[in-house]
Amino acid sequence: MKKKHNFYAGPAILPAEVIKEAAQGVLDINNSGLSILEISHRDKDFINIMEEARGLVKELMGLGDDYKVLFLGGGASLQFDMVPYNLLANGGTAAYVNTGVWASKAIKEAKGVGNVNVIASSEDKKFSYVPKNYTIPADANYLHITSNNTIYGTQIHKFPDCPIPLVCDMSSDIFSKRTDFSKFSLIYAGAQKNMGAAGATMVIVKESILGKTGRKMLSMLDYQVHIKAESMYNTPPVFSVYVSLLTLRWLKANGGLAWIEDINRKKAELFYTEVDRNSLFTGTVVKEDRSWMNANFLLNKPELEESFNKTWKEAGIVGLKGHRDVGGYRASMYNALTLEDVQVLVDVMKDFEKKNG
Repeated sequence: MKKKHNFYAGPAILPAEVIKEAAQGVLDINNSGLSILEISHRDKDFINIMEEARGLVKELMGLGDDYKVLFLGGGASLQFDMVPYNLLANGGTAAYVNTGVWASKAIKEAKGVGNVNVIASSEDKKFSYVPKNYTIPADANYLHITSNNTIYGTQIHKFPDCPIPLVCDMSSDIFSKRTDFSKFSLIYAGAQKNMGAAGATMVIVKESILGKTGRKMLSMLDYQVHIKAESMYNTPPVFSVYVSLLTLRWLKANGGLAWIEDINRKKAELFYTEVDRNSLFTGTVVKEDRSWMNANFLLNKPELEESFNKTWKEAGIVGLKGHRDVGGYRASMYNALTLEDVQVLVDVMKDFEKKNG
């Protein structure tokens, strides 16, 4: 099969060895004579998968027993509801920073649960930067931020020191670089960017912050219920958890977050250097807030769009079209995308400038 250079924003590229092993698991998991798609989630083979996946999450993040790891369904979008439902006390207030579409949706859902204070926003400049130096209210129940904004191409490169529980949606940059994860009380992330196949959402939560809202909880929305059931309160997204485990194993075996951070930095530097050098292209985000995961850029001569699209497609590149809210192009450079893949795109851009500059 001809190799494609996969820049899709998600579901996204996976390591080739993970896909190969996952495919074998679909045929036969652990020589059981059964597919991963048909075994019981109560079977020891899957229980071991779930336990190892949860353990690897904490190991890679450097977190201890005070944190609990869950693999749930419903996508990160369900967490927009579960976070305030579990953390926003009756009569309390939650603080949010608005940095794009997904942060805006999280704010909307939280307002359906209780009081929300949007303490900072970059909407005034079409989410082209990350707000900084805002005041965090000490009396709020928690602060919610989004570490990487997939649609607009911004990323938080320095997290705030927070006097209240810090909650972060890391859906599009989880496990992409080293971070002091102990600064966070709750992290959630959809699996389909850096962790695995679509279907599972990872939640890691400090257990001590739960059970303080004063509301009667619905079981399916209660983190404590899922913790007690070890992510098995209902049937979990079995295949997605399995692929997440394989991806976490791949990450650990190759050197963990220090290893992948070095690669991701090199990819981002290679690409953004070309965007800034090339007379035909312009980045859409202030330089200090550029995302390593999702790089948005515009073609300066719209009349060349059809020709450029043909050129990158002929080079085996897929997924480069920008989001409809931003336009232009978006190169998503998740963990499994190689430096060589990025070099192919950069070479296409250089060659296109030579012919059309």
